[in-house]
Amino acid sequence: MSRAPDAVIISCAITGSVHTPSMSEHLPVTPDQIAASAIGAAEAGAAILHLHARVPETGRPTPSPDVYRAFVPGIAKRTDAVINITTGGGAGMSLDERTEGARSLEPELCSLNMGTMNFGLFPMAEKPRNWRHDWELQHLENSRDFVFKNTFRDIEWIVAEMGEKRGARFEFECYDASHIYTLAHFLNKGVVKAPLFVQFVLGILGGIGAEPENLLFMKQTADKLLGDNYTFSVAAAGRAQLPLVTMSAILGGHVRVGLEDNLYIGKGQLATSNAEQVARVRQIIEALSLKVATPAEARKMLGLKGRKATKL
Repeated sequence: MSRAPDAVIISCAITGSVHTPSMSEHLPVTPDQIAASAIGAAEAGAAILHLHARVPETGRPTPSPDVYRAFVPGIAKRTDAVINITTGGGAGMSLDERTEGARSLEPELCSLNMGTMNFGLFPMAEKPRNWRHDWELQHLENSRDFVFKNTFRDIEWIVAEMGEKRGARFEFECYDASHIYTLAHFLNKGVVKAPLFVQFVLGILGGIGAEPENLLFMKQTADKLLGDNYTFSVAAAGRAQLPLVTMSAILGGHVRVGLEDNLYIGKGQLATSNAEQVARVRQIIEALSLKVATPAEARKMLGLKGRKATKL
C-alpha cells in the first residue's frame, strides 16, 4: 500500500478548462494573470503548479504553445515550483492539440487522464449569470454530448511522447476506479514505471462522486492493485475540495487545490486567488502536525528529472 510521505505535497491547479470567466472575476485567464496567480500560489506553499492556457481576450481554453510561452517561463524564473502542464487540454481539442504545450516545453511533470469518460459541465449553466463571452454557455451546454477521449492507444502515445522521449513523469488522473485498473495494467506491462503519482479526482459528473466512502474505495483499490508502487493525492470538485483533501492528508496522501477545481474559499464566498486556497490548506496540514513539502522534496519523492532538463 501507499506509504505515508515525510511531507505533504500541495499541488495548485491554477485555471484549468472547466470554469469560465463569468463565474468569477478572480479566475486568471491572461498570461500575466496566470503567471501572477501561479507565483502567488508557490509563495503560499504550493510545490507543484498545474497549468492550462487560455486565449487572453476571451478566456477560452487554448492548446497554443505560444500562449504557454507567454507565461510559463516567467513562472519558472520567479519560483522553483514544479511546473505540471496538462495533456488533457479542453473540450474539442484533438490529442495532438491538447498535448502541444507539454511537448513544446518538456516539463518535469504532466497530467495524464487514465480513461475515456463523459465529462459533464452543463449543470453549471443552470445558475443565472451575465455571460461575458458567447462561448461560455455553449461550452457548458455542449458537454451534454461531450466524451473526453483517452483510449489505451492514446495513453500509450502520451507516455511515449512525454515520458520516453522527453523524460517527464506523470500525474495520473483517476476519475473512477476503472482508471486505477487501467493504470495497473500499464504498470504490469512495464509501460509506466514506479513511483507512480496518482491523483484521485472526485466530483466530476461522469466520474466517481465526491464522497468520503468513494475516496476510501479508490485508495483501497489502488492499494490492492498498485501496492507500494504509488503515492496518491486528491482533487475534489467544488465544495467537496477542502473536506476531501483534508481527508487525503489524514490518510497519508498529498493534496490538490486551485481555481481549476473550486472557485470558492467558503460557503458563498469566492476565493480571491489561488494563493488563498493554498494558504488555507497549508494551515490545515500544519494543524495536523504534518510538514508541507518543498519543491525539492516533491522532486525527490516523485523521481522528477529536474528543472534544467526542461525547455521552460
